[in-house]
Amino acid sequence: MSDATAAALAALHPAVQHHVVNTLRWPGLRPFQAAAVGPVLSGVDCLLLAPTAGGKTEAAMLPTLTRMASERWSGISVLYVCPLRALLNNLAPRLAGYTGWLGRSAEVWHGDVGQGQRRRILRDLPDVLLTTPESLEAMLVSVNVDTQRTFRDLRAVVVDEVHAFAGDDRGWHLLALLERLARVAGRELQRIGLSATVGNPDELLTWLQGGARHRPREVVAPQATSSVTPEVTLDHVGTVDNAAKVISALHKGEKRLVFVDSRRRAEELGAALRTRDVTTFLSHSSLSAGERRRSEEAFAEARDCVIVATSTLELGIDVGDLDRVIQIDSPRTVASFLQRLGRTGRRPDSSRNCLILCLGQESTLTAAGLLDRWAAGWVEPITAPPSPRHIVAQQLIAAALQENTIGLRTWRERWAGLPVFGDDSPRIFAHLLDAGFLDLDGDLAFIGPEAERRFGRRHFSDITAVFTAPPEFLVLSGREEIGQVGDDVLLADVDGPRVLLLAGRTWLVTHVDWSRRRCHVQPTDLPGRARWGSGGGGMSYDITQGMRNVVLGHDPTGVHLTRRAVSALAELRERHSTHTAADATVVGWSSTGEVHWWTWAGTAANRTLHASLPELVDPRQRIGDHALRLRPELTVDEMHRSLSMCELRPPEVNPSAVSGLKFAAALPEDLAIATVAERLVDLAGARAALDAPRRHHRDSTGP
Repeated sequence: MSDATAAALAALHPAVQHHVVNTLRWPGLRPFQAAAVGPVLSGVDCLLLAPTAGGKTEAAMLPTLTRMASERWSGISVLYVCPLRALLNNLAPRLAGYTGWLGRSAEVWHGDVGQGQRRRILRDLPDVLLTTPESLEAMLVSVNVDTQRTFRDLRAVVVDEVHAFAGDDRGWHLLALLERLARVAGRELQRIGLSATVGNPDELLTWLQGGARHRPREVVAPQATSSVTPEVTLDHVGTVDNAAKVISALHKGEKRLVFVDSRRRAEELGAALRTRDVTTFLSHSSLSAGERRRSEEAFAEARDCVIVATSTLELGIDVGDLDRVIQIDSPRTVASFLQRLGRTGRRPDSSRNCLILCLGQESTLTAAGLLDRWAAGWVEPITAPPSPRHIVAQQLIAAALQENTIGLRTWRERWAGLPVFGDDSPRIFAHLLDAGFLDLDGDLAFIGPEAERRFGRRHFSDITAVFTAPPEFLVLSGREEIGQVGDDVLLADVDGPRVLLLAGRTWLVTHVDWSRRRCHVQPTDLPGRARWGSGGGGMSYDITQGMRNVVLGHDPTGVHLTRRAVSALAELRERHSTHTAADATVVGWSSTGEVHWWTWAGTAANRTLHASLPELVDPRQRIGDHALRLRPELTVDEMHRSLSMCELRPPEVNPSAVSGLKFAAALPEDLAIATVAERLVDLAGARAALDAPRRHHRDSTGP
């Protein structure tokens, strides 16, 4: 043990030191954990960065528990916030053990916790509360929770997987909640973020500080100590059935975790594996919590088996020692790839590995482009969604619920300068009053009839989450919950019996209770289909540039390409040979008369260019990662003129498109439309494409 590591261990509370050595049987702290002790003990805001299984929870909690004991904190003094209930459930026994060393307690509070347990928690407050932002909001607005008594002793907040929050609106929601909690506690809260590797750690920590950016802060990250290169293999298999064939044939006797991009793909692959007598479990968001838990527990205890999962298992949920990670098609980000790669190599005798099985040639190119960026050491910067105006509306309504009234002139004080509340905030507040979401009595506003009508169901439960889940039917076999399916699978015309594929098994639909949104089924051997809507927003500028590098002949360093992958990439390079140049973008005229500008800029940048160049681009086209179709009648000079004079702007948004933005109804329509539009653009990527030199090529092929 080094002097620095020994000193860090000695700085912890004596009881914590004792249990680290005698209960955990650690020889000492890891260097990363030792580096976190000083900053956490001193109360500064921290971002602790380490790979999966890097000991981040202990790096945060051991010194936090030391502060709790040394400074005699009482009541709920620490919040531990996670993005997933399953992650909270997984962490709860460990944190209960750590707090127990000091005679303290930790409890979980989320949507699956029963009323009896909640009453017990509120009666005997724990020292550490593990929860989600949605459950925190529900507590703050609940008439059954004495907010002042519950949160007055709060001192510190640990945000696990903080990068998962920061990248979407749940992050803005969490920051707003922390400001309201700090107001209840009457003090600024120490904020400790835990994250895997990100491309912009300083900016992420600044974001986490919210309105308290004057506080001292420190990023703690381990130094790379291993020179062992992960085993990464890229293969092109063509179909789900072929992927199942490869998975069933390779690595028999090992525990394999397979990631897929959708619930439908998970069900299809799970069924294909089971037909090959592979012990297979499934985990995705449309399975019931009980079904997921049974799968994950069985997988953790088994050996020769496969679990097929969407991103539900990407974060640090423990499913035991894994031998292999397999990815079907490319993940969307390098950060996601790193998370998944990090699920392996935890045993001393194992190494990190990932096998990527691509179902199509283009997906092979996408995966190769992502691996090109990964091999270069690049990771996406985490960027919060711009213009969260709908969060302003949600927070104003929630604050009025929490405190019964909200001051006409003092409402901003609750959020202490949080960047969420921008220049449009006064107009949003005025709109809430004008539209009846809030009513006014003198200088005080309170919940109005429109808020009751739109969000008042089930004690305003709709106000607690900033995302909208699509309506789904609960699937029941007897009394057992199997999962959920969308209504489209029940409405689609079928010949013969209606059969669902869910939880890797087929079910015959026996009755649909439309009013209660319940679908009753029984097991069947008939073949079934899985169907859910899919998102998918294209790839980023940087990863698409990695794809361009691959087309230009660059194989990602440190990645093994199978013969099938080599063949697929060779065909793609031939197909795109006239679409790429090492030092320029390409404008290509095909033999059919079509003209394409090969930007290789990613979907968001191409969408921005499409909106900004109406006189140049064909208005009727599907926007993709690689190219834009131009108007064929334009001359080269006219194209150059349009590009040189281009002023970038967001795309026009149909008013109906704001339906996916929760609380859009509480915004003025133009602000709701602007919010959606501003989230569809990539100004930097579009500008890079505009500024790059251009070449022209005749008789080019199309996309």
